[in-house]
Amino acid sequence: MNTITKFLSISAFAIGIVAPLSSVAQSTMEHSKMASIQTPSMTDGEIKKVDPLNGKVTIKHGDIKHLDMPGMTMVFTAKDKAILSSLKPGDQVKFMVVSEGGKMIVTDIQANP
Repeated sequence: MNTITKFLSISAFAIGIVAPLSSVAQSTMEHSKMASIQTPSMTDGEIKKVDPLNGKVTIKHGDIKHLDMPGMTMVFTAKDKAILSSLKPGDQVKFMVVSEGGKMIVTDIQANP
């Protein structure tokens, strides 16, 4: 009986130590995942088409890292149509895009000199 009591005591003690450590490990993993979510940054691209009346711009772009999106050519909606006024096809740009409700919205765009 004494052996069983010792075994149960040691087991309970071990669980008491391991359980908090596993929550620390899980917490560390969650922080690591959160750290891998990148903050929005400007992306390089080339203007292919501008539709200022509808607030749309077609951009051939490199990887959009903060959205985990590979480079491609696609149509974006401008948050403010005015940011498209000075753009023309062929312009090399840096732009900021965010996903709002599944829609890709350009919030800032700057022509490269």
